[in-house]
Amino acid sequence: MTAHRFPLADTHIHLEQYTDEQISQMLAEFQEGNGAFVVAVSMNLESSKRTEKLAKQYPDLIHPAYGFHPEQPLPSIKEENALFEWMQQQAQAGQMTAVGEVGLPYYSRLEAIERGDRLDEDGYLRLLERFIVFAAKHDLPIILHAVYEDAPIACELLERHGIRRAHFHWFKGDEHTVNRMITNGYMISFTPDLAYENEIQELALRYPASLVMSETDGPWQFEHAFANRMTHPSMTADVCREWASLRGVSEDEARRQLFENAERFYGR
Repeated sequence: MTAHRFPLADTHIHLEQYTDEQISQMLAEFQEGNGAFVVAVSMNLESSKRTEKLAKQYPDLIHPAYGFHPEQPLPSIKEENALFEWMQQQAQAGQMTAVGEVGLPYYSRLEAIERGDRLDEDGYLRLLERFIVFAAKHDLPIILHAVYEDAPIACELLERHGIRRAHFHWFKGDEHTVNRMITNGYMISFTPDLAYENEIQELALRYPASLVMSETDGPWQFEHAFANRMTHPSMTADVCREWASLRGVSEDEARRQLFENAERFYGR
């Protein structure tokens, strides 16, 4: 059996940020290449509602996740409550695969420091904990944007509420935090930058094969061989190929391993 016959999964893509035409074409091409499913994450309530519509349009292909991306200003209390009320309805109806994307504003904090401003750290922490409590209540996986010094803070909250099904997407962090995440069984996922980022390659060599998945974080664009190309869920094939090369396994084995991990974690 050749490598391209094994399924692919894009476990983190902002699908609702593409046009309808792009989505239709991408998903058709993804399936032609044996793409099995994508996990479509959301930015806020409006974004979540578009993700919901797409999931209904492609019910077996799109696994929807709803949340509030931390790299943006905090929602008002009214907006926050409206999002959680809507998510409650989705969870109760069994129409929600995961909570996400949620986390802490690492990059926004850096930008604020450069401007001489200060973010409401307590507000972001409170919101993240509310999402974690929601995930625990509904027994849902949670998809996290928590890198570098934010990662141990996220780990502390996950441990406090007994969360085991956590997915740190496009993760970067120190050795101690990596070991803590491995001990807890948290998943991470690699993007196409695995082909050219030394930091990510080193992480791929350390993290257990049973705890890794592929993603694109589309429509985020990549460099080197991916420069000037629209990010496509089929690029997960490139992720598998690079992971195979780093780990010294066949492309067959890489695709099988990363897909089985994703199916186990997100399968419905």
